[in-house]
Amino acid sequence: MRIAIVGTGYVGLTTGACFANLGNDVICVDNNESKIEKLLNGNMPFYEPGLDELVKLNVKEKRLSFSTDIKEAVAQCEVIFICVNTPPKENGEADLSFVETVSESIANNMNEYRLIVEKSTVPVETGVWVQKTIEANLNGRVEFDVASNPEFLREGSAIHDFMNPDRVVIGVESERAEKILKELYKPLSAHIVVTDIRSAEIIKHASNSFLASKISFINVISRICAQVGADVTQVAEGIGLDRRIGKDFLKPGIGFGGFCFPKDLSAFVRIGEKLGVNMDMLRAVGDVNEAQKLYFKKMIEDHLWNLKNKTVGVLGISFKADTDDIRFAPAIDLIEMLIEEGVTIQAFDPQAMDNARTVLKDIVYATDPYEAAKDAEALVIMTDWSEFKQIDLLKIKSLMKRPLIFDGRNIYSPEKMKELGFQYLSIGRKPVNVEALKTKY
Repeated sequence: MRIAIVGTGYVGLTTGACFANLGNDVICVDNNESKIEKLLNGNMPFYEPGLDELVKLNVKEKRLSFSTDIKEAVAQCEVIFICVNTPPKENGEADLSFVETVSESIANNMNEYRLIVEKSTVPVETGVWVQKTIEANLNGRVEFDVASNPEFLREGSAIHDFMNPDRVVIGVESERAEKILKELYKPLSAHIVVTDIRSAEIIKHASNSFLASKISFINVISRICAQVGADVTQVAEGIGLDRRIGKDFLKPGIGFGGFCFPKDLSAFVRIGEKLGVNMDMLRAVGDVNEAQKLYFKKMIEDHLWNLKNKTVGVLGISFKADTDDIRFAPAIDLIEMLIEEGVTIQAFDPQAMDNARTVLKDIVYATDPYEAAKDAEALVIMTDWSEFKQIDLLKIKSLMKRPLIFDGRNIYSPEKMKELGFQYLSIGRKPVNVEALKTKY
């Protein structure tokens, strides 16, 4: 099948490469000339494990190509996926101007049947507007269908998620569209959920909002555990073994980040409000997430006393491991808060430092975790990169002014840290080798 992917961000490029790997001929289109030039030269615009190799393989096999010419893509491809950015507006709503522009371009260049598929995360009833936009800009009478096919890819494991999906959701309004999409996904042998377009659009926002709610829930529980001396990891295990709840996303930390959860949660709240639905519950999920960063910053402040003129090492800048994405990353917010207090930051991240340099100017970028820890009065863990779990902690201790670690991801064992002589504070677990917390959070 010939497929066009409009937009070469995380979703678009991963989707295009994976569809090509399933044997389809795929054209990835983007109006960002520098990004397309980079891809044509064999360079990735972002880091995603395994994507570089997958793209190069399918380019070599001539199943995957890149272009800035949407006219060519529409002319050649029966199925067109819209994978453009839908950034948040100041009021939390999704900005759909890119979706509208692409819909107009498709209509202007369409002269025979096409299936236009929303892949970007969009508010409910966006499909209606895509339909109206195409109808208003068509040159003559041309048959087409609009469908919704929300993505459920996690950065850091996007290829695995595409190839091994929990489910594939397709929102369609015609048998023709349903047949095409089922045929496209047939090689995955996945469970396919067929709905109307509006239901498919809601499934995506509802899924991300529910997962964000689980994270905020366990973070609230972690604060209770910290006050009474319980262990949140044991509590999370006991909760998660209930099949009705499940263990996934019950991992306490410094809050969720990335481009999906904060944006989609905020957009879903706005959708409900516009429809007259009380969204206080989901608004509280976002409030808890923001408060978790302040909670962690207060923990650091309480144990460093005065922050001014202190040096703090930070391990991890990306919002999660195995990505270079710093959008809405908790580490960015924490670093900015500490800088405002007069702290000198020495930071290291395996992949995200180039991106971080565009937003964080007044910090020291270390070459490895050990340089980040050198002469620091505290070390802060902000991302659970696997290499941070393997570092030589005795060497880290020898380099620091004070063996004090704040672990925002609970990657170390409190027992081991006690044995090594660290002062160790984590999320929702008993502090090690430090006085009991005096401040209630």
